[in-house]
Amino acid sequence: MPEHRCFPSFLSRLRKKSPPEEGFTLIEIMVVIFIIALLAALVVPKIVGRTEEAKRTSALTQIREFENALSLYHLDNGSYPTTEQGLAALVKKPTLPPEPNSYKPGGYISKIPKDPWGHPYIYLSPGTHGEFDIMSYGADGARGGKGNNKDIVSWDLEK
Repeated sequence: MPEHRCFPSFLSRLRKKSPPEEGFTLIEIMVVIFIIALLAALVVPKIVGRTEEAKRTSALTQIREFENALSLYHLDNGSYPTTEQGLAALVKKPTLPPEPNSYKPGGYISKIPKDPWGHPYIYLSPGTHGEFDIMSYGADGARGGKGNNKDIVSWDLEK
């Protein structure tokens, strides 16, 4: 019965070895939380301040896209859409006079987006600063303003 003798010694060896304790101590958890808080304190202010800057850049880009589409419209039709026809004339052939003679099938852009703050762009043709004016009134949606509320206008784009 050597097997029987072996069995108790195997059980006694199992009892002597206790499994190692797993998990984190309170100090380790507090150190990790401190490191995360420190990183957040350094990174978050830089990210938060960039939201409005990104919206202004997006509005500038959209106005430039309108200008490019309007140039193509003008090349095809000899004039810009009127204020009454608006930017919608870049998506769908206008039915208001003067109707374009050589309108490109499918339009010049796929859709007219709102500005990054959810307001429609303002389009005037003829404009007060050129053949047409395109404007976004900024974050407040009202003419004028400073900082984030400052208007973004086609005649004063940063080139």
